Amino acid sequence: MDTTPPPDWVYYLCGILLLVGNLSAWVGTLFMLPGNWVIVGLAALSAYFLPEKENGLGFSWTFVAILGGLALFGEFVEFFGSAAKARQYHASRRSLVLSILLGMVGATLGGVFGAPIGLVGGVVLIVVGGAAGAFVGTYLGETWKGRPKSERMAVSRAALFGRLFGTAGKLIVGMAMVMLTGLASFYF
Repeated sequence: MDTTPPPDWVYYLCGILLLVGNLSAWVGTLFMLPGNWVIVGLAALSAYFLPEKENGLGFSWTFVAILGGLALFGEFVEFFGSAAKARQYHASRRSLVLSILLGMVGATLGGVFGAPIGLVGGVVLIVVGGAAGAFVGTYLGETWKGRPKSERMAVSRAALFGRLFGTAGKLIVGMAMVMLTGLASFYF
């Protein structure tokens, strides 16, 4: 078996494809998909098929592990930003489940209606749709539980703002991962 690494142009071509794949995965995070974990998976495939060369091209498994740590950190940021905020107001489990489900539906509807607007408008509607879905899901769950309106509103507002901050934090971590893989693909 030939262990000679491919020529440099293959690394550069795969770096461009990796950047496109990572950006697509990052956008998937807006829809509550595991975009940061897809970035880790794509980096692992790159490390396996295009091992690190002496000139710095390619990824090491240490770099993939660092990306995995960042993805895990992004999950903590999202979880503590959204669910923990609602739990401060003693949200029920059914409210949290409905918040997640309707948050996904809201983000998807925001993407569908935001697509004709353009990239910035679409992203804004995805985030707003996800937050609105989290609000409605929590409100319905707390209504189902029989809590008074003032408590339902307080828990639902907490879920809405928690979802906004959690998503923003996870997106920031994901963009850092995209930029790191881009830099690692071409510069170090």
